[in-house]
Amino acid sequence: MLTPFHIAFPVDDLDAARAFYGGVLGCPEGRSAATWIDFDLYGHQIVAHLGPRRADAAANDVDGHDVPVPHFGVVLEWDAWHELAARIEAAGVTFGIAPHIRFSGQPGEQATMFFRDPAGNALEFKSFRDMGRLFAT
Repeated sequence: MLTPFHIAFPVDDLDAARAFYGGVLGCPEGRSAATWIDFDLYGHQIVAHLGPRRADAAANDVDGHDVPVPHFGVVLEWDAWHELAARIEAAGVTFGIAPHIRFSGQPGEQATMFFRDPAGNALEFKSFRDMGRLFAT
């Protein structure tokens, strides 16, 4: 069993973060204060802290796409990934990299998608048909 990770990230509007992470992504809200909110992202603790937007540091070419750095997300089960992709699209969120299959036919074949939260933080959600291939080379 994996243990949950914790990540804290800046947002410039807590109400927008609450609407996006709680409403669009469906993350249950945990503790909060005037300057931060805990969310449960598929069993992981993510914390939106009020602060200035950060500029993109870089993008790296991965399988023909400019992948934003930094970014974070979760590796989901195959059906859950497709459900999230449909929910994101229905919510009108713009994809930075639309849902697609990366590394097709290779050991690391995966479904992936990128989008940004209202504060500009890049998120990636991915899935493998066979989770045993997560670190395949």
